[in-house]
Amino acid sequence: MKTRNLFVLSFLLSFATPVFAQQTYILVVTGVPGDEEHAKKFDAWSKTFVDAAEAREKVPHDNIVSLSGPQSAKAGVEKAFTDLAAKAKPNDSLLVLLIGHGASDGTGTFNLPGPDLTVADYARLLGKFASQRVVLVNTASSSGAFLEPLAGPNRVIVTSTKTGREYNEPEFGQYFVAAFADDAADRDRNGHVSISEAFDYAATKVKQDYQQKSLILTEHATLLDGSDGRIASAFFLGIGRGDAALNADLSDPETKKLVDEKDALEKEIAALQLRRPSMDEKAYSVQLEKLLTDLALKTKAIRDRAAKAKS
Repeated sequence: MKTRNLFVLSFLLSFATPVFAQQTYILVVTGVPGDEEHAKKFDAWSKTFVDAAEAREKVPHDNIVSLSGPQSAKAGVEKAFTDLAAKAKPNDSLLVLLIGHGASDGTGTFNLPGPDLTVADYARLLGKFASQRVVLVNTASSSGAFLEPLAGPNRVIVTSTKTGREYNEPEFGQYFVAAFADDAADRDRNGHVSISEAFDYAATKVKQDYQQKSLILTEHATLLDGSDGRIASAFFLGIGRGDAALNADLSDPETKKLVDEKDALEKEIAALQLRRPSMDEKAYSVQLEKLLTDLALKTKAIRDRAAKAKS
């Protein structure tokens, strides 16, 4: 019976729009580019990511901090972490994206103007977010050195390489940021790209790129989820609506009513998840399954109405 219930929940989740944390905060740090070519490339990656967060996922502008040039020096990055920690409430989320070059001499660093921040420094800074979900994505070379030292409960660590000894410049970063602006990355077609989906999309693109160039793969992107995969698959940049993916015509009163009812169910699920620590696990599962069933049926009704309108 337990196995069946897990299967049912998994099936229903494949139809449901994601349930989000209260607020998502984003910190993008673009390190030292080294030359003009990399400066343009890294700036484009940062812009692609931030634009997707704001335009597609509706992350409030004030929730996003993007640092580059002199702003991305050690003091600026540390201040950004401190400021965001002061704003973030329990159950909020933080995503940190590091774009640039890295190195590993046994400790792991990310190159900044002036003194670098080491993996130990990032462990200290992430410690300010003990009650939030945290995703840190390091797109630099040798970034695998960040995996084990930063891993922990309620954390997802994504790196372009699996160890600190993969020194070649990786391609993973460009595809990871591109995922959030590409509908093809949205495997379950719910209108949002999760960290897990972005990772799989980027890792696949990297392999295809190397194969097309007849090169031996020298980078192996890695994802560590401290909550058995639950965070990466349910972590989204923001609270953007998935109506476009459902082909929902909000000018139609009946469709608008269905979408509003779907949104209300999503809020109920989010509220239930926040109450989970104080609930009996069986009661929580029963309530969650009912809400997910209702949500799946509502989502199906929206899709059916959109399909009927097209026929």
